[in-house]
Amino acid sequence: MFNLLRKIHRTGRVAEPAPPRPAGLSCPQAARLRGSVQLRHVDAGSCNGCEVEIGAAFGPVYDAERYGARLVASPRHADALVVTGPVTRNMAGALQRTVDTVSPPRIVVALGDCARNAGVFAGAYGVVGAVSDVVPVDVEIPGCPPAPDAIVAALRGLTGR
Repeated sequence: MFNLLRKIHRTGRVAEPAPPRPAGLSCPQAARLRGSVQLRHVDAGSCNGCEVEIGAAFGPVYDAERYGARLVASPRHADALVVTGPVTRNMAGALQRTVDTVSPPRIVVALGDCARNAGVFAGAYGVVGAVSDVVPVDVEIPGCPPAPDAIVAALRGLTGR
């Protein structure tokens, strides 16, 4: 037991250094959310690649919570929505209702190329389109899937940390 505690004390905190602040990832509502932001994730029809990267961004290595971003279980508790994947026909109404449930000022983040422009699913019969075709989007994070440090950098832009 003492050996383990000694090893933890010697090792210290193991985390990636803070990514540089992005120049173009800011939105006007972010000024009202300084300090912390509560996020609700909505999967609008993705392949789950972005979800794996969200898990990595909030895991112990990148630790997005140290910058004030936190995932919550209900849109009623959220300040912002993180939407992944192209919006499918079955999810278009549910996404609109979820956005309406978040109290203003709300921020919608389109995470990944599929959420930004429907990606490889563009023109598919079951896809309505990108997230911006269904609800207004404030922040877009490019990548297929985006790297965890890009996700953390965008969340730092929202929290101002």
